[in-house]
Amino acid sequence: MNEITRDCIVSLAAFAAIFGIAYIYLVSRHRERMNILEKGADASMFIKEGQSLKYGLLAVGIALGILAGAQLKAMGVEKNTSYLSMVFLFSGISLIIYYLISRRSA
Repeated sequence: MNEITRDCIVSLAAFAAIFGIAYIYLVSRHRERMNILEKGADASMFIKEGQSLKYGLLAVGIALGILAGAQLKAMGVEKNTSYLSMVFLFSGISLIIYYLISRRSA
């Protein structure tokens, strides 16, 4: 088997695995919610408020981490270390900020 065929098979298998996991998750979540609704629960319990704020802050944190990693790389720090550490640091900080905002507003 040549390299191209092997790479195609691996790529298709990875895509199929990701799709299968996502499909099973969504179908089981739908079934669970339908069972809860059949028992008479209110549908408003499924609405999650504040998710856009969380994901927005996370995206800003990732962007700031990439920018800070680029600055560290320019100062001579190893590329992989600088980007990875800064993305995780700023992502964590942004999620802590979200927690503080949501706790204060609740």
